[in-house]
Amino acid sequence: MNLSNLKPAKGSTKNRKRIGRGTGSGHGGTSTRGHKGAQSRSGYSSKIGFEGGQMPLQRRLPKVGFKNFFRVEYTGINLDVIQSLNEKYGISDVDHSVLYEKGLVSKRDLVKILGRGQLKAKVNIKAHAFSASAKNAIEAAGGTTTIEEK
Repeated sequence: MNLSNLKPAKGSTKNRKRIGRGTGSGHGGTSTRGHKGAQSRSGYSSKIGFEGGQMPLQRRLPKVGFKNFFRVEYTGINLDVIQSLNEKYGISDVDHSVLYEKGLVSKRDLVKILGRGQLKAKVNIKAHAFSASAKNAIEAAGGTTTIEEK
C-alpha cells in the first residue's frame, strides 16, 4: 500500500446529484422540482418562517413583556472598589475619567456609586448617581459627593 493507491472506504462517498442533465440522469425533465407551482420556478424563495400556509411559529406564540425605551442604565461601582483604588494608587478624587483609565467603566457608561463594603479613606467622588447608603458612608468618612451631568 502506498499514496498512489489510497481510496476512501466503500460506501463512504457519494456522487452529487447533477440536476437538469437530461432524462438519462434520472433527474431531468422537471429537475426534481415537481410540476408547476412557485417552487418549481427559477427565482423562487420563501419568506423566512413560512410554513406552507400553516400559521407560523412567531405568530402562534403570544407577545410577552415590555421594553422601556426611556430606561437609564447605570454601571454600579461599590465603595469597596473605591477603597481599593485609594489603597493601591492613592487616588482621593474619583470621577468618570479615573474609573475609565482603570478599566472599570466604558467611555459612555453612566456611573452609580453603591454602598457595598466600607470606605475608610477621605475621597471626593463625582458620579452620575449615588445610592443613599453610599452617600452617607462617603460623607461619614469625610469625603464629598458631586453629581455629574448625564
